[in-house]
Amino acid sequence: MDWKEARRLAIPEEKRLSKDAIVSQFIHFCFQFGASMSGVFLSLYLWRLTHSLWINGMYNIFNYGAAPFAYALGGLIIKRKDRMVTYRFGIAFIALFYLAVVFAQERVVDYYVLFGLFAGITSAFYWAGYLTLMYDVSTESNRIRYLAINMIVFTLAGLIGPALAGFIISHNEGLRGYTIVFAIAFFMFLLATLGSFKIKSKHSHHKAYYLKFVGLLMNKNKRWVKSLFGFSAMGILQGIMLFLPSILLFQIVGREDLVGYLGVLYASLSILTGLFISRYGREERARLFLVISTIGYIAGTLFLVWNMSLFTVVAFMVIYSICSPLQGNTVTSFYFRLIGTLPLKGQLRVESVVMRETFLNWGRVLSILLLILTYQYIGSESLPWVLLGAAVFQFILAWLLERSPEDRKSVQTNAGHGVGAAK
Repeated sequence: MDWKEARRLAIPEEKRLSKDAIVSQFIHFCFQFGASMSGVFLSLYLWRLTHSLWINGMYNIFNYGAAPFAYALGGLIIKRKDRMVTYRFGIAFIALFYLAVVFAQERVVDYYVLFGLFAGITSAFYWAGYLTLMYDVSTESNRIRYLAINMIVFTLAGLIGPALAGFIISHNEGLRGYTIVFAIAFFMFLLATLGSFKIKSKHSHHKAYYLKFVGLLMNKNKRWVKSLFGFSAMGILQGIMLFLPSILLFQIVGREDLVGYLGVLYASLSILTGLFISRYGREERARLFLVISTIGYIAGTLFLVWNMSLFTVVAFMVIYSICSPLQGNTVTSFYFRLIGTLPLKGQLRVESVVMRETFLNWGRVLSILLLILTYQYIGSESLPWVLLGAAVFQFILAWLLERSPEDRKSVQTNAGHGVGAAK
């Protein structure tokens, strides 16, 4: 028996991942490798061309503003066809997006509204398909483990991508390095598209799309509504963090390669957090993890309120890199469990994903709009205070993610028998 087989057998059978689950993580690695190379540096590309936080912010507002509509369309395709159709469209469209960036080069600035809308549509298709796929290829017994490993794979790709991109950009004159990075990203998305054909389509007999009835469900299920507003709360901090830190770092160090290398440090910390969650993640610890992550966010932003320097920005990002997966994995695992309790026994999983992303993107748009408006009318000194407000707001998640009476009873029963409640 080789060590791989011994390792596999050491994992309880109910927690082992299926072949489709493993393939989905390989595809996600390819996607994140391309996205981490290009996404961060697209923000820096726009910054290098314009030195305008307004244009960067508006690009992201159009991106996340278009996403909910694309999620709704992607959800319809999932219900009428299959989640792999939406998934493959998403990856292929993202590949075309970066191919367009390669050809447009500096003229991206002239059409940043169109590029923002296109980016929002493509990413929404990808995530609508992938989030549905995540639910399908995992089970109640192995979902926490699947999500933790998925986060490690996601972060590992995010560790390699920015460092490689920073190295390429720093060793090419002008903006040529950016073009090379976007071309590599295109290739990785193309590879992900081909890899997606390893997962077979799953045709469902339940083709009814219940999105128009979610209002009725929201009236009857307050626990689900609170969880959706929880994603908006999470999006309020995420929206700012998806583009501002790289700009702040670049303004301080003036070198793209250092921005990429620091990304390796952040990703390494997130991987360690993922390993911790995969080992110690328990349902009954959800609120504790959320409170700890929020306290961490606040502590990190206080560094920036105190002073904006290389040390304080790096210190903030180190703390954020530890707390973000702790929060994200906890919230996503909770929501997937909640989907299983909704009416129609899992038939609302697509609609639930669409609503999750709609509320998440509303939060992102709101925070970015607030950030660029305060920057426009107050100045750069307002940035750390906006971040601090977004961090404090994360406390609401511990209240919004409410366990059902059945969950509490199950946790108490398991605790009474000395058994953890991990799933």
